[in-house]
Amino acid sequence: MGNSGLKIVIVDESPVRAAILEEGLREAGFADVERLGEMHNLLKRIYAIDPDVILIDLENPSRDMLEQMFQVSRAVRRPIAMFVDQSDAASIEASVDAGVSAYIVDGLKKERIKSILDLCISRFNAFSRLQDELARAKSDLEDRKSIDRAKGILMKTKNLSEEQAYAAMRSAAMREKKKIGEVARAIITAAELLR
Repeated sequence: MGNSGLKIVIVDESPVRAAILEEGLREAGFADVERLGEMHNLLKRIYAIDPDVILIDLENPSRDMLEQMFQVSRAVRRPIAMFVDQSDAASIEASVDAGVSAYIVDGLKKERIKSILDLCISRFNAFSRLQDELARAKSDLEDRKSIDRAKGILMKTKNLSEEQAYAAMRSAAMREKKKIGEVARAIITAAELLR
């Protein structure tokens, strides 16, 4: 999907600033832009719109305001660019921790909007890939631990060798069209119930 098909939400209490952003987006070829002008129920309203990218424009955000934005950021898992007029290192750090993809201080020039969006989206994608890889590695590790435990259980209860125990789990997994990790967890659960 080309960039112009993106659905973009602007979160900004100031109609004037939002208009600058909106104009910049339209000039850059983004047609599907919606503005949210107030902060209450923000998360719910963003979910309802389900945008591809979120632009948050805050003049000098209070801690509470930043905290709310970070909740949005953590919950929706979408590229987020945050524009602020003034800032301190701590809030930049906090926003990056919260998954804000681009943090722009004093940078609201409409000519720059397209490049900021591109940057925001590519950073977000890189970050997402990292998170996915991390999650996969973690679940592989969990699987390995479960498989080892389940093998031990089968070896003890059914008097099997390690290879036989693994083969038994593998054929059960194929038969039930499940992952071997799932079969292993089922064996562990059953063993705990039968203890």
